[in-house]
Amino acid sequence: QVQLVESGGGLVQAGGSLRLSCTASGRTFRSYAMGWFRQAPGKEREFVAAMSWTGGTTDYADSVKGRFTFSRDNTRNTVYLQMNSLKPEDTAVYYCALHSTHLGPLYYADEYDYWGQGTQVTVSS
Repeated sequence: QVQLVESGGGLVQAGGSLRLSCTASGRTFRSYAMGWFRQAPGKEREFVAAMSWTGGTTDYADSVKGRFTFSRDNTRNTVYLQMNSLKPEDTAVYYCALHSTHLGPLYYADEYDYWGQGTQVTVSS
């Protein structure tokens, strides 16, 4: 069993930055595909970023490409989402996700096995 805990969300003005963290416990995740998704009120959960199990392949949604950076630190069992140049439309609850066997990257929410509880990101205009 794997538990994922996100942190780092908050309120920021447009143009600002936040760094989200997602720490895994229960099992180390160095061989697992990881992803970030977000869900705004009244909308479906959408893909933000994905990383292969090695960390060698990373991909992003077009809406965040060039502004967000997905990284991982296997020594800390933690992945990060650095979010720069934030826009009001980035406001959402952000979730990290893990797949326990697939090499990744994976782009669809229903492909992931484990999810964190989410962290709220609010960007004011």
